Amino acid sequence: MPWGERYALGVAEMDATHREFVELADALLLAGDDEFPALFAQLAEHTRRHFEDEGRLMKSCRFPAIGEHHSEHLRVLGELAHFGRGVAAGRLGLARKYVMGLPDWFATHLATMDAALAGCLKRG
Repeated sequence: MPWGERYALGVAEMDATHREFVELADALLLAGDDEFPALFAQLAEHTRRHFEDEGRLMKSCRFPAIGEHHSEHLRVLGELAHFGRGVAAGRLGLARKYVMGLPDWFATHLATMDAALAGCLKRG
């Protein structure tokens, strides 16, 4: 899922963060077993900061769907923590399958929840 303009929402802060997410997810899709654990930890930490930043943006524009969006963030962070424990124990298989689903999740999340947030910010 290489970064492309199809992912740009026109909010510089969000676009920069999303670009970093896409680059980390792409690196994970190609990573060997030696690289995978550190990259997975990087993705989890990036995603935590990413979602904190989006939470701040949602509050700044009084985003109407903040509860739903925040719940989705909590779900993904829980999944990353769950699979991260397996990775830390040397079990990479389930985390690799999870990472393979990230491009579809990201495209859907971007086109729905994040696009709506970007619209709210642009109106603000």
